[in-house]
Amino acid sequence: MEAKAQARFQRVTPMKARRIVDVVRGKGAEEAVDTLRFAPQAAAETVRKVVESAVANARVIADRDGERFDAASLRIVEAYVDEGPTMKRFRPRAQGRAARILKRTSHITVVVSDDSEAPAGAGNKGGTN
Repeated sequence: MEAKAQARFQRVTPMKARRIVDVVRGKGAEEAVDTLRFAPQAAAETVRKVVESAVANARVIADRDGERFDAASLRIVEAYVDEGPTMKRFRPRAQGRAARILKRTSHITVVVSDDSEAPAGAGNKGGTN
């Protein structure tokens, strides 16, 4: 069984969110939630919520299909951060100039599965080919 959760348009830069996602990728879902709960980075709270949502989605899928659900057996098989739209803002500078400020957003995706192997077709979703 496999379940997926996404948080889109999150106001955290993709580079900062990737640092957190790289820590929990491949871990058990409960262990990842515990790790993220005490991580000092601000993006850890958002990633934790996405992991908890993926576990909840797995519970709903198991209930729907009449399967046995064990949260302790869930592992994070796929986790990646894609870049969302960038908001462009301007800040006044000296002598009438303006400096551009880029407020970046992220799309965070987490896939949990109770299988020990990665799902079919799971590749490096965040990279370019």
